[in-house]
Amino acid sequence: MKILFFCPRWGQEDVEWDVFLRKVKQAGYDGVEASLPQDEKQKFLILNGLEKQGLQFIAQHYETTEKKFDIHCQQFEQRLLNLASGNPLFINTQTGKDYYTFEQNKQLIDLARKISGNTGVKILHETHRGKFSFAAHIAGTYLAEIDDLRITLDISHWCNTAESFLHDQQEAVALAISRTDHIHSRVGYPEGPQVSDPRAPEWKEALDFHLSCWDKVVAKKQAEDAPLLTITSEFGAPPYLPLLPYTKQPVVSQWDVNVFMMELLRERYK
Repeated sequence: MKILFFCPRWGQEDVEWDVFLRKVKQAGYDGVEASLPQDEKQKFLILNGLEKQGLQFIAQHYETTEKKFDIHCQQFEQRLLNLASGNPLFINTQTGKDYYTFEQNKQLIDLARKISGNTGVKILHETHRGKFSFAAHIAGTYLAEIDDLRITLDISHWCNTAESFLHDQQEAVALAISRTDHIHSRVGYPEGPQVSDPRAPEWKEALDFHLSCWDKVVAKKQAEDAPLLTITSEFGAPPYLPLLPYTKQPVVSQWDVNVFMMELLRERYK
């Protein structure tokens, strides 16, 4: 099984795309996870740059925040179609809202399935606070009811939501792992979605918990003879990344931490 590693655009938005893509290539990533602009000229420049660098592309959706459900559906559809037009490896979407009903969120999941069928682009739904999948026990309900629901596992969110390392929610975690096709390798902890620095010894328990979850995903994919698994090192920019008081200086380099996570997992799963 091949494992490909992706770099997030998040946190590098102020870097010109051509400079960013060269930096990604030099660091050893296989591709980039990012959204796409609606403007066709800008979209072409990004996709052409990826092709020139020999980098693969995961499309990321997060922009639909409209509260009114009907408008939310329309914007969600437009954004997924725009991302699909870029012919990504797949689309990773932060879907719905935590306060929408089950049926409303299911309608969005069904819409994503329809778009996937019409475009031929696979769509995964990310476990994420504020979305339908904001907590392990809630996401478990959707996974149990929707047989073909496939996810991006970012379990850091669930640790934060549950204020625990989910030791009392193992059934929901196991179900999520069984439906995972993509990993966001951010490390969370009971009081937050991102530790300050996963290299620091005080975060060993948090890192070990996340590694154990990712190990199970990898083992399951290997047992299934899956041809591919993708991982995005997605430690985020401020305010995910803590800042020092008054000076607002980052306590660590986001870029360095993400490269560390990529190299750690590449060595672990080689």
